[in-house]
Amino acid sequence: MTASDSDFEAQAAIAGQKRIFMLGATGTIGRATLKTLLDHGHAVTCFLRRKIETPSNSDVMPQHPRLTLRYGDVTDAKSLSVDGFNHESFDVVVSCLASRTGTPQDAWAIDYQAHRHVLDAAKQTGAKHFILLSALCVQKPRLEFQHAKLAFEKDLIDSGLIYSIIRPTAFFKSLSGQVERVKAGKSFLIFGDGRLTACKPISDRDLAVFIVKSLSDHNHWNKILPIGGPGPAITPLDQGNYLFSRLQREPKFKSVPLWFMKWIIMILTLIGRVYSRFADQAELARIGYYYATESMLVLNRETGVYDENLTPSTGQDTLFEHYDQLIRGNLHHERGDHSVF
Repeated sequence: MTASDSDFEAQAAIAGQKRIFMLGATGTIGRATLKTLLDHGHAVTCFLRRKIETPSNSDVMPQHPRLTLRYGDVTDAKSLSVDGFNHESFDVVVSCLASRTGTPQDAWAIDYQAHRHVLDAAKQTGAKHFILLSALCVQKPRLEFQHAKLAFEKDLIDSGLIYSIIRPTAFFKSLSGQVERVKAGKSFLIFGDGRLTACKPISDRDLAVFIVKSLSDHNHWNKILPIGGPGPAITPLDQGNYLFSRLQREPKFKSVPLWFMKWIIMILTLIGRVYSRFADQAELARIGYYYATESMLVLNRETGVYDENLTPSTGQDTLFEHYDQLIRGNLHHERGDHSVF
């Protein structure tokens, strides 16, 4: 733990309890953020999908005297107001909510409209601060979910509330899909030479601490906050080389040609003009292509180049330590919808 993290914990113990209204608490980042909020003495009300739709909520949500679970429909303004906020006042809204797939309908329903409903309800009930978990990839928007996120970011900035818009780099779980491949003796898949992209991966725990720190750190207020994990930027080639070295195996890479992905996108787009389900598949392919070709680092607007030196770092957990735990079998997690491999 860094000195700044220790200072944060000491300050949090003194600062006192805040009433938090939280969305997205059942996701991996959401669960880590909820735990950190509770560990620092805050009272949290989580708004979840209705019990009948999520029978596993009781399995993933902790039992805690300062935790309240409420159920409803985040896409329904009335449900948010009545079932969620229940006409009560909260100090801060924390949202780790995001569309599951990033397809256009899902993105605009969740990344924009649901958040718009939450913002309206928060203002009506007297909330002062809104902490939004966004994404670093919105710097160069080419996809529907990026445009939806940016549209809500603008609404939040213009709302009059204190805002903290957090744009993290890549998550550990999105970079862990090939660990089992390499363990099984298969090649590590890369695009081009494996150096097309780079990122400064951040753990759930370190990101959660950064999110919760935004409650009390005025330096996080009314700002867009790009953030990465500790250490230098890492390329896919670096990731593969580490896994082979850790498993004491000869490096074996297989390059996936970008033209092949472009061809798939073109075919799905053409078919999608007739069959809507293929239009969604085309968007998913575009998402995969985006992550395969764009770095998750801060974009230098003057040079047009992604710059690791402009990408702030936080925390102590590293991706390679995470790989070690996966190799030892100490961790297991499900992959997300945006995973390339």
